[in-house]
Amino acid sequence: MGPHHPSMHGVLRHIVTLDGEDVVDCEPILGYLHRGMEKIAENRTIIQYLPYVTCWDYLAQNTN
Repeated sequence: MGPHHPSMHGVLRHIVTLDGEDVVDCEPILGYLHRGMEKIAENRTIIQYLPYVTCWDYLAQNTN
């Protein structure tokens, strides 16, 4: 399945079982994109860190 952007690697993966060109089974695997958020938060106050919270899951903004 593709094409997709390189930064999307690890966020959503599909394991697809095919019978010829027919999709028999599809198993979605949800992941996350690690960006070292704990290390960023070590030297910031909660107010300074709030903008980073939306970066944890950058797809969540679309569903809110």
